[in-house]
Amino acid sequence: MLEHFCECYSDLSGLILCPVLGSITPLFIPNSRIRPIRLIGLCASLITFLYPPVPRIQFDPSTAKSQFVESLRWLPYENINFYLGIDGISLFFVILTTFLIPICISVGWSGMRSYGKEYITASLIREFLMIAVFRMLDPLLFYVLPESVLIPMFIIIGVWGSRQRKIKAAYQFFLYTLLGSVFMLLAILLILLQTGTTDLQILLTTEFSERRQIFLWIASFASFAVKVPMVPVHIWLPEAHVEAPTAGSVILAGIPLKLGTYGFLRFSIPMFPEATLCSTPFIYTSSAIAIIYTSLTTSRQIDLKKIIAYSSVAHMNLVTIGMFSPNIQGIGGSILPMLSHGLVPSALFLCVGVLYDRHKTRLVRYYGGSVSTMPNLSTISFSSTLANMSSPGTSSFIGEFPILVGAFQRNSLVATLAALGMILGAAYSLWLYNRLVSGNLKADFLHKFSDPNGREVSIFIPFLVGVVRMGVHPKVFPDCMHTSVSNLVQHGKFH
Repeated sequence: MLEHFCECYSDLSGLILCPVLGSITPLFIPNSRIRPIRLIGLCASLITFLYPPVPRIQFDPSTAKSQFVESLRWLPYENINFYLGIDGISLFFVILTTFLIPICISVGWSGMRSYGKEYITASLIREFLMIAVFRMLDPLLFYVLPESVLIPMFIIIGVWGSRQRKIKAAYQFFLYTLLGSVFMLLAILLILLQTGTTDLQILLTTEFSERRQIFLWIASFASFAVKVPMVPVHIWLPEAHVEAPTAGSVILAGIPLKLGTYGFLRFSIPMFPEATLCSTPFIYTSSAIAIIYTSLTTSRQIDLKKIIAYSSVAHMNLVTIGMFSPNIQGIGGSILPMLSHGLVPSALFLCVGVLYDRHKTRLVRYYGGSVSTMPNLSTISFSSTLANMSSPGTSSFIGEFPILVGAFQRNSLVATLAALGMILGAAYSLWLYNRLVSGNLKADFLHKFSDPNGREVSIFIPFLVGVVRMGVHPKVFPDCMHTSVSNLVQHGKFH
């Protein structure tokens, strides 16, 4: 029994145990001692973040097999077990998760005065669940864990949201994503009845009939499309971002939006290759329309957070185009924008949070001339805007350019429409920045002017360093992912 227990917990178990212990410890501390509670949460998240470099050094990029595999019997009589592992695709998503949680705790350091203990606990539980999601090698548990992530996100939006519509936005976020996932549960049950297992390693070697593949692909698509989100099931995202606190928007843009595209990469594409090829024209059409539509919709928004939210929808639909291009450029390129998307919109949401903390409004018409009163924030916003425009030398360009190359090899019209979406994205990004920093200062509406303080600047620095690091020297990312991506492209009939 002891030997089995030791086998279940290998080098990466600390990634899960640290946030679990960190979320439990504050429960035994009185609410009046909020500073020790915050320090415990921050230390637990920092320890978790410092943990991944050890396995990354030991990670072998020459193999596509999952590494640091751990298994734990859950329902042995149904042949359902916890299978955890990391490969070249999931490695950086785990690191991104551990990178964002300490920042989210720091963002809410002074703002979350009410229910501070509950906020720290919800943040660390969310970290534990998302790390487990990216390490999960079982489709049934991959269904259970992302739905569990909805609970702390629902609480964060509903409790610490900034406006009166926060309850409606929380329910909309919860119901949209939960109802879409019901179809995936039916697909998983059908797979379990046919194969007798939910072990991904076994399912990847199982051949389903073409009709069965199409049915299972549609069921999983209903779940993942809502989480991306794809048009027309994207309405929940702008509302959730607008009503969420700044830390909630940072983590929502950074991690949960990746669960849909990660699900496509991990399950739909390798398990149902024939259905994937059949559905590629549909994905291309819907994604191209979504990019153009959301880019035009963005230019009509008056709320700063909604502008960034619709921009995120456009970027994530560009990712789906690359993901369904059956070549290394498209699929490999789609992973890099997913990582970049965890940095760039998060930095933009932080900029909006700084403005909202001082002026208590997010309406564009009230802002202008901030370059004269907040020069440091204007500089940070300019750097984030360049990254959102996919300028060369930034993390967004490194991923989106290969997507266009991969899509052009498959369908030149779709690649042209996607490139048009990028041009529109640059247009509304420059328009927004110009409205914020240029023009006359509107002193009739805004009264308190102060640049970001030392704590706020220290929060921005990791994002700016990450964006430049990925854009200038991205070699480490394709080196680690290449073998896993090549295996995905060549798997089954997908080549």
